[in-house]
Amino acid sequence: MRDPKKIVRMALTTEKSTSLRTEQNKYVFMVDKKANKIEIKIAVEQLFKVKVKGVRTMNMRGKVKRLGRFEGKRPDWKKAIVELQAGETIEQLVQPT
Repeated sequence: MRDPKKIVRMALTTEKSTSLRTEQNKYVFMVDKKANKIEIKIAVEQLFKVKVKGVRTMNMRGKVKRLGRFEGKRPDWKKAIVELQAGETIEQLVQPT
């Protein structure tokens, strides 16, 4: 199995992810594009010492950005929404480096 720090790249803190965390006990992470749900579940359990109830993933397309007359594209990435078991929380979301 791969290193959990390479699977879970960073925690996403947006307005929507904050409301998911407080209301539904779900956490949002940016993960490796090649990782599957089972690998993501095991990586989160090892990194944060919690029990995972379910994982949902989605592939996000990179946005097209312009700088003057030049156009470029941000890279595609994968987002995972991880639901924890009842009573489990991640106290402090630190960036796994």
